[in-house]
Amino acid sequence: MTTASSPPAPRLAERAPAKINLSLAVLGRRADGYHELSSLVAFAGAADRLAYDPAGAPGLDLAGPGAAMLAVEPDNLVLKAVRELAARVEGLAVGRFTLDKRLPVASGLGGGSADAAAALRLLARANRLALDDPRLFAAALATGSDVPVCLYRRACLMHGRGEALSPVALPRFGLVLVNPRLPVATAAVFRQLGLAPGERSRSVPPPPAGFATRAEVLAFLAGVPNDLEPPARALEPSLAEVAERLAGTPEARLVRMSGSGATFFGLYDDCRAATRAAKIIAAARPDWWVKSTVLG
Repeated sequence: MTTASSPPAPRLAERAPAKINLSLAVLGRRADGYHELSSLVAFAGAADRLAYDPAGAPGLDLAGPGAAMLAVEPDNLVLKAVRELAARVEGLAVGRFTLDKRLPVASGLGGGSADAAAALRLLARANRLALDDPRLFAAALATGSDVPVCLYRRACLMHGRGEALSPVALPRFGLVLVNPRLPVATAAVFRQLGLAPGERSRSVPPPPAGFATRAEVLAFLAGVPNDLEPPARALEPSLAEVAERLAGTPEARLVRMSGSGATFFGLYDDCRAATRAAKIIAAARPDWWVKSTVLG
């Protein structure tokens, strides 16, 4: 309770940056039905914003350009993350969240996972929990496979279904994100792979603990694609145009789909080249979501 001697708790805010799967190898399908993945993950400058009022009534409000695509319901990942942490931390104080949704929904950028991770960081700050508190990680993994890596917001090799994380040092790239505003269902993409529970697919070489140059990153990525891109393209053939327009921009170093789609990214040596590329694509396809930003 707030009294004359105790001022109200300040509102807190966190960015929820877009998760980029620079590589995504599907190693097989586990007996429990989850797919075994190996993915080099990094984070972009583009992000949702999540505000938190410790004194507000528990719940979630939606704002921003993507708010109309979401619903405040029990399976919202922000609310699920809150429930998972509350189940693990006795007496957890919970207030009200406001999500400013700027990233496209269901786009392969881990937006919902990033939002959930931001909610966990906000609750940790408000309740004086350390970021390395194992209950925070457990709540993240219970919320979703991508939430643990989004919790820490740094480049990592993500292995298993998301529970194994190894930090990786990456140089900075200019980045262009392009989403054609077409939904591609993650479950449908994985079904297209056709792996049975217990079936192994392949193995991939692990990345080094760090890359000194952009050329080293690109050389590694050349041998490790996104295994979900072919099935996503089969389900939605128009994705080919997104890849072609990015690849046709000057100075594009790598073009690839992120996650299960439908967002594609282009890597560039610097932000100026990325900005020029984004302008070219946005002029040709004003109906698409196009964002110039940075990676790292």
